[in-house]
Amino acid sequence: MEYNNEIIQGDLKELINENINYQKLKNKTFLVTGANGMLASYFIYFLMYLNDKLDAGITIYALSRNKNKMYSKFIGDSKRKDIIIIEQDVCEEVKIEEKIDYIIHMASSANPTNIVNNPIGIIKANLLGTFNILELARVKDAEVIFTSTREIYGKMPEEVQFIKEDDMGIMNCFERRACYPESKRMAETILINYNAQYGVKFKNVRIAHSYGPGMNIENDGRIMSDLISDVVHKRDIVLKSNGEAERAFCYITDTISAMLYVILKGNEGESYNIANETEEIAIKDLANLMAKTYEKDNIKVKFEINLNPNAYTNFKRVGLDTTKIEKLGWVPKVKLIDGIKRTVDSFMS
Repeated sequence: MEYNNEIIQGDLKELINENINYQKLKNKTFLVTGANGMLASYFIYFLMYLNDKLDAGITIYALSRNKNKMYSKFIGDSKRKDIIIIEQDVCEEVKIEEKIDYIIHMASSANPTNIVNNPIGIIKANLLGTFNILELARVKDAEVIFTSTREIYGKMPEEVQFIKEDDMGIMNCFERRACYPESKRMAETILINYNAQYGVKFKNVRIAHSYGPGMNIENDGRIMSDLISDVVHKRDIVLKSNGEAERAFCYITDTISAMLYVILKGNEGESYNIANETEEIAIKDLANLMAKTYEKDNIKVKFEINLNPNAYTNFKRVGLDTTKIEKLGWVPKVKLIDGIKRTVDSFMS
């Protein structure tokens, strides 16, 4: 069971020591969609950890399409009673008889492989899935936490250096890549209108470039996933571009802690940027950093420029302004090199 992984247990111990009153979650019931995904899995692990360490009495409904994978991730041989597995597509009506306090809606896909090969599936999960979750929330009087993306901001004017939550750029809906950010944008519109028409409570988080243990490192197509995969498999790092594009990556515990700050301290009906803008880095420099860190494995950086324009955004990078969430008390804590080492080590242990 991944929950028992030494790296993950260390991460969870750090999370529980955040300056957050977790007693507010005592005896609450959570539904987490997309439960097999990296962020959703970690969120569930943390709720399990609260039960184990603080006797929090939290009930967790984990919803995803692969029951066996969920059992492997969350239950294993433990025979835990705090987790109820729901095997279904979020695009189908979600029926739960018991009371639900929080719905953490993470069922979606953002990897370039799916964007090229299954764009309709992505659109359905973000639109039909969100309708189904909000209908359940309306009936259960549950609060929805929607995990959106920095990509909904689109292309910003040249003069913008950091994007605030009320900024909005241009997006070309005819680009193949647009299936993901356009459907996330529309899902946010659905949220605000369910709130206006039915009073459904929600908070919205726009997440940028999270990584960590449990991420998909096999044919994912996102740069951090691909680089971690190369390091784990001790093979040369092959870049499909000149590597000059810049990114800022947020380790998974910083992302999860940010979500918890929003859940427990954020304002209803508002959006919050989640990103670690403290260590912006060019992709080629990231690749070289990894190669140097694991030089004992004789990993080299190579270039094979063959970028698929349908899968990757080519907008000039603009940072996310995280002032709003920082006012809740959140700050990112994990340095890039430390996060990389933790992630690689988690796959080795």
